Amino acid sequence: SYGTSEERLGRILSQFDTQPGIGSRKNWQIIGKAGEYFTQGHSHFDFSPDGIERSLHQSLERLQTGYLDVLLLHSDGRDLEILENHALIQRLDDLKSQGLILAHGISSKTKDGGLRGLELLDCVMMSYNPSYREETDVLHHAEKTGKGILLKKILASGHAPDIPTALAEAFSFQSVSTAIIGTITPAHLEQNAHLVKTESQNIKPC
Repeated sequence: SYGTSEERLGRILSQFDTQPGIGSRKNWQIIGKAGEYFTQGHSHFDFSPDGIERSLHQSLERLQTGYLDVLLLHSDGRDLEILENHALIQRLDDLKSQGLILAHGISSKTKDGGLRGLELLDCVMMSYNPSYREETDVLHHAEKTGKGILLKKILASGHAPDIPTALAEAFSFQSVSTAIIGTITPAHLEQNAHLVKTESQNIKPC
């Protein structure tokens, strides 16, 4: 559902171990999603075990890699219904056992979905920013269980009034390893990275 992103990344990743500056595959963390796809501009969802596995193999082919570090279920909002599909969870475990993914998780839409995801899977991608804290319980539960958290919407889709504080607050939770930040230019990306490095030192861990 992200257009040609995988193909574009695949052209870069195909140069592993052959081009300076690319580095080894093991030095990269590649996170993919499955469950949502687009045909003729319309969004569709398929959370069947076969559909998820088929999506994974398509991603691996496009990315030109043998495995994903993390595969996330791309929830359509029915978090609990998706997670209670025992055959699906078993298939994710099987894909992990086969080495096709190193970890699994869900990009959730609800607090209850995030909490259940932490019980069944390795990590959860969830929304969090200074103006949206409804899923904070998921962050605290992850601290207790040792599971991973990936944050989205940390800049409120570009509407955060104080970007340094939003970045620092997001990374103040010990369970947070990754935050999705939209950017347009390399300079903007460097600025965000600098803010995380400097401002996070001023925020007491939650």
